[in-house]
Amino acid sequence: MSLEQQLIERLQTLSPTHLEVVNESSSHGGYFPGKETHFKVIIVSESFIGLRLVQRHQKIYALTADLMSPGNIHALAIHAYLPTEWPGIAPASPECAHAPKV
Repeated sequence: MSLEQQLIERLQTLSPTHLEVVNESSSHGGYFPGKETHFKVIIVSESFIGLRLVQRHQKIYALTADLMSPGNIHALAIHAYLPTEWPGIAPASPECAHAPKV
């Protein structure tokens, strides 16, 4: 199973009302087709009620810790919202200094 699919399955345990997992690996150096190293997660869930932003991130990292091991996911950008906070669109990711030049 792909890392992307594993991320989705684990994050589904938070009962999100909105979930996007974006593989951004192609925007980073050393990319080759099929590489899965850089992801962006946009998740909206009531399971974040009462949690500060850092606690939301910790909750996600606890679910994905083994996927963050060497040779797997190198970077995980997390945008975690309560339903009342969700602006409807996630912030754009910054460009990587080592991105492949097209």
